[in-house]
Amino acid sequence: MGGIISRSLQMPDLARHSVFLWGPRKAGKSFWIKHHLPEAPIIDLLKTDTLAEYAARPALLRERFGTTLAPPHPRPIVIDEIQKVPALLDEVHWLIENRALTFLLTGSSARKLRRGHANLLAGRAWRREMKPLCFAEVKEFDLEGVMVSGLLPPHFLSLDPLEDLRAYVSDYLREEIIAEGLVSNLPAFSEFLRVAALTSSELLNYTNVAREVGVSAKVVRGYFEILEDTLLGYRLRPWTRSTRRRLIQTEKFYLFDVGVANYLIRRTPHIGTPEFGKSFEHYIFMELLAYRAYRAPDLDIRYWRTSTGREVDFLLDDRALAIEVKASPRVHEAELKSFAALSEDGPVKKRLVVSLDTQPREVQDHYGSVVILPWREFLAQLWSGVLLV
Repeated sequence: MGGIISRSLQMPDLARHSVFLWGPRKAGKSFWIKHHLPEAPIIDLLKTDTLAEYAARPALLRERFGTTLAPPHPRPIVIDEIQKVPALLDEVHWLIENRALTFLLTGSSARKLRRGHANLLAGRAWRREMKPLCFAEVKEFDLEGVMVSGLLPPHFLSLDPLEDLRAYVSDYLREEIIAEGLVSNLPAFSEFLRVAALTSSELLNYTNVAREVGVSAKVVRGYFEILEDTLLGYRLRPWTRSTRRRLIQTEKFYLFDVGVANYLIRRTPHIGTPEFGKSFEHYIFMELLAYRAYRAPDLDIRYWRTSTGREVDFLLDDRALAIEVKASPRVHEAELKSFAALSEDGPVKKRLVVSLDTQPREVQDHYGSVVILPWREFLAQLWSGVLLV
């Protein structure tokens, strides 16, 4: 399925700045460290002996790296899965302040740190996030194939992605979340994951999901928070400012990887099916999130939907760009009525359809032009930075 080019993650000078690097498991954080920081000392808290050692005595970090008698250590010092020993952050803070050391602190969940009021270094460490692979990092790939494998690197490159997805879901999405004490009811949480995948890209309805799972709406709300805190899902907020129309106020939810979502519901989307349409929209949203993480950290992404059902999939940066996603090889003008409804609410700088069309084209309505782009061209323009100028 092609090869991988260099990751789009952009880091500051790690000899001068400490960084929190967050990302779901298997997104490629360890691979990036191995290739970019081969000389860095690494404290891997996924190793049980290392975890036990530092959990029992966090001061070991200061004793090993903070003495002025020892030769200077290469910078940064890497601590992998920092959330497993939150008390280490007090030692990191001291070493930054008193020994001018820098750290790369990686993790797959900030939940324990925030909920336990851990020392988050008060701005002394910048934040970066690593996503699954994106268009800017991957050479040519088969779109239908990506809907099955997803874009976590080992799954995308696997000769048997379904087997790797099965192991990932079993070993991490269920059991490791239980092991970290995030949930206590494994069967209910496993069923919740399936329902969350089934409703991915739809309006959040806690009551309906709770009914399907067999737990309370309060518990389901907590489950969604867990997925967000562990970087396994994202809520998409609605655009709510309108002077003419009653707009939907409900959030949408998407799992972090289209392959994981489709595996959980045993779905193999093929072009031309409604299931492919949902997965295609999901994939484009993941690309927008990756672009925000790597290129535009302040990018505001929302959706727009009226109470009567008119909807625009994504609205970026205060109506600077409105995007509709159509898994169709030929988008017809009748499918663009939501753009007209959106424009009635006020000016939109650019209106654009991402589709399976083979050639770009432009259509006109009362409010101006709508550009229809093949999905590859849309993503090329997105990552080149020309769409949001």
